[in-house]
Amino acid sequence: MTADDTYTDDYPVPETQFTITSLSHALQQGMSPIVEVKSMDGIYSVRFHHANGISSLVDESGSVCTFKGTGAIRDLMGSLGLTHGVLTWADQCGDEMIGVPSQPITAEEMLTYGTRIAFR
Repeated sequence: MTADDTYTDDYPVPETQFTITSLSHALQQGMSPIVEVKSMDGIYSVRFHHANGISSLVDESGSVCTFKGTGAIRDLMGSLGLTHGVLTWADQCGDEMIGVPSQPITAEEMLTYGTRIAFR
């Protein structure tokens, strides 16, 4: 841990990623994240919004975990004691086929307008 790695909470939070093991430990220490299940054209990933930022679910080698459906995510998050999350869709910005520009939505907007889902 360097001098720049200071956290305000009692649990260690990786800057941009969680493994299942580190997530389980953080949850046991009191972390209560908003779980985002992000849909990207049939492939799903999981992100955690918490007091220290946004973290992705990764495997032991640090690669982002991807899923082909939400059932495995539901079972995995439920097994950790998480009960619900928000299903969001990959941000598409404009339509390059017809030249319609737009602004990307923020992470907060994605969570606000996403679909609430249950893990148990």
